[in-house]
Amino acid sequence: MMEIKGIIPPVITPMNEDESICLPELRRQVSRLIQAGVHGIFALGTNGEGYILSEKEKEQVLDAVIEETGGRVPVYAGTGCISTKETIRMSLLAESLGADILSIITPSFAAASQEELYEHYRRVAESVKLPIVLYNIPARTGNAILPATAARLAEIDNIVGIKDSSGNFDNMLQYIELTRHLDFKVLSGNDSLILWNLLAGGAGGIAGCANVYPRNMAAIYDRFCAGDLDGARKAQDAIRSFRNCFRYGNPNTIVKAAVAMLGYPVGPCRAPFNRISPEGRQALEEVLRANQELGME
Repeated sequence: MMEIKGIIPPVITPMNEDESICLPELRRQVSRLIQAGVHGIFALGTNGEGYILSEKEKEQVLDAVIEETGGRVPVYAGTGCISTKETIRMSLLAESLGADILSIITPSFAAASQEELYEHYRRVAESVKLPIVLYNIPARTGNAILPATAARLAEIDNIVGIKDSSGNFDNMLQYIELTRHLDFKVLSGNDSLILWNLLAGGAGGIAGCANVYPRNMAAIYDRFCAGDLDGARKAQDAIRSFRNCFRYGNPNTIVKAAVAMLGYPVGPCRAPFNRISPEGRQALEEVLRANQELGME
């Protein structure tokens, strides 16, 4: 079993002008993040626009990420789909390609009961050998994994963790409290809560901001583990100005635009999720410039 820990960027998926995937730049981004000291790479996450890629494109992205990573850090693969059958198929594909860990988002659109969610994840877990990290992001999917359900799922051998993007710190605390007796890792999906997750006994975060500031984000975890709490707090606080730009658009749109502004040809997010107002673009440019002067990277 791979150890679930640290700062894992949900790597963006670079695209060309015609919205086709730019695999050479994807490989460049993967190596850039690893060289900056991140602890894993998450392909096909929200920031990777997994929600809008075809199955063939997902296979291309995941294959390139696994090959480029070359075992330097674990590769997490986002394989969650709406149906259980489709999720199993995508999970088996990721397993065959050589992914290390599966990240499985809750089914979306239709409302699911907690028992339906439990059975969904149980069936997927029984169909694969890889460890599974659950992914709770109710604002996007409409379905939430309640703490009691997470605790039940944590009893399944290869369900080893959960990413909580609810933004509700008490919800994340309950995940930690109810699974403390198990080898079950809780990761923050909200970048502002990573240090507080660690202080509460969590394992780190799957951090979209790490696409922009990988070294700074990795420092939150590394400094915490080294006992440098003040340094970890400084690294955590440093992303506030960037996260304030999220009010100007979809967070993953802002993240990808920021990487492009840093000089990487990653393209915008796939339409229609690619708009930033002129005011937002100006604010983002100013924040990036100010943080660059502070030495953030």
